[in-house]
Amino acid sequence: MDLSDNLLMDWLPALVTLCFFGFVTWLSQKLMLIRQQHKGNENTFSRQVVTLLLLLVGLISVVISLPLKENLEIQILSLIGLVLSGLLAFSSTTIFGNLVAGTLLRFTQPFGTGDFIRINGTFGRVTELGLFDCEVQTESRELVSIPNSILITNAVTVVRRSGTIISVELSLGYDLHHSRIEELLLKAAEQSGLEDGFVHVTKLGDFSVSYKISGLLVEVKNLLTARSNLHKYVLDCLHDNDIEIMSPNFISQHAGPDAKRMIAHSPAFKKVKDESIAEDLIFDKAEQAQQIENDRLDMLQRIEQLKESLKHAEKDKQQLIDAEIEQLKIKVSELKEVAEDPDNK
Repeated sequence: MDLSDNLLMDWLPALVTLCFFGFVTWLSQKLMLIRQQHKGNENTFSRQVVTLLLLLVGLISVVISLPLKENLEIQILSLIGLVLSGLLAFSSTTIFGNLVAGTLLRFTQPFGTGDFIRINGTFGRVTELGLFDCEVQTESRELVSIPNSILITNAVTVVRRSGTIISVELSLGYDLHHSRIEELLLKAAEQSGLEDGFVHVTKLGDFSVSYKISGLLVEVKNLLTARSNLHKYVLDCLHDNDIEIMSPNFISQHAGPDAKRMIAHSPAFKKVKDESIAEDLIFDKAEQAQQIENDRLDMLQRIEQLKESLKHAEKDKQQLIDAEIEQLKIKVSELKEVAEDPDNK
């Protein structure tokens, strides 16, 4: 009994330390899950970092509390430090660099899930902000993983969620007055659904005048379709008003009184049905990720409203409000599991 009591006393500090850090790690996971539900899918990053730090501190604390000789304890701690130093040294330019870059991105938050970004020739919508990389869905529906270190060291173009400017440039001859062209281009921008259209004369060339029609697109998720529609309406507005859009070289080759004008007039028949939005197919994962985040935020806002009304509700209604709050919490948890499910890729 004396021997077992001595062993228990010797190992008790290590067991207590192990249980303590296990409980702290579990508790931090629960608290951060609740807190991060108010934000988004990409905020699992902070939970992973906290867990990693807690495990590291817990490991060192358990080693210190073990009933070991001082020399052996120092050797074990030195070995842990050596392993960590080696990992940092060999991964400083890759893993560790991406980890630090990811941490910085979480603080600055230059973009979020569902945003359009362009970096080094890659254009698409953000689907995930991970621990070491950012996943982007491109115009060809492919998923591209961009290391966080590249996002930090290169300029990133972000399309604002509040709206972006859509533009089309074209060149027309000097025989056409700019006021007439401006009127038609503004009409094209209005027909394509853009707001606050404006026209700039960008260049007076040797053979032609360069125009640029621009307008504000409020619904940025339809960016690709909006650009295509603006091009279409520019063609229709100019051709329907007998204005030819040709390059200077082609014009010089077919110039003359008997030259045939290259103008495609609108057909007599109408479209049978509206065009499908290409973005629904191309950016399906990005749209799903953003929709999940929006639904979760709406539910959390509803939960806060119910909690506020619970304070002033009558007793017979409090149970109904509590039940609705619990149902919303379950739905929020389910949405978070769907967002973090790797099979969604």
